[in-house]
Amino acid sequence: MRIDDFPRPDTAASRAALEIATAYHTPSLLNHVQRSWLWAEAFATVRGFEPDHELLYVSALLHDLGIAPEFDNNTLAYEDAAGHVAIALTAGAGWPADRRVRAHEVIVRHNWPEVDPAMDVEGHLLEIATALDISGARDGELPKEFLREVVTAYPRLELAAEFGSCVSDQAERKPDTSARRLVDGGVQRKLRDNPLERILEG
Repeated sequence: MRIDDFPRPDTAASRAALEIATAYHTPSLLNHVQRSWLWAEAFATVRGFEPDHELLYVSALLHDLGIAPEFDNNTLAYEDAAGHVAIALTAGAGWPADRRVRAHEVIVRHNWPEVDPAMDVEGHLLEIATALDISGARDGELPKEFLREVVTAYPRLELAAEFGSCVSDQAERKPDTSARRLVDGGVQRKLRDNPLERILEG
């Protein structure tokens, strides 16, 4: 398994998602969303799923835009805010209304504790992919050399400190959202202890 096994979808929505993510995310978070897409595609391969690759890519690239200051909603959970960015972006790319809604659903569900793949395969893949990148969950399910290749290509940089701080701020300002559950569940410790933080050592 190699990065080259997963080409980026060459569509207007995919190109726009990368452009927007690059413009509004820090380098650490930009690398995080790109790793999350690659983990999602890799999990699809090892688990035998055939997702909508464009939908998965766009959702992965945009899933954390709600913590960027420009898109930080005063009341909505950050994943809900990001989902609305995805609706706007995909409308501009000509997606039909029901597919735009799917992008919102996938992004919102990535923060669920668990997503049933029978209900939403793309939401399931993004949920387990982000769990790997944030807390190291299921790291043994993907080949170690692939994990190293992806982390080399898209370094973790200051993700642990940056994401931990952003989610803590969201939890304090919006205590009824999923950010509170993540903080109460020890997300900052999980970020620090994630084995991906040390995978390139030795």
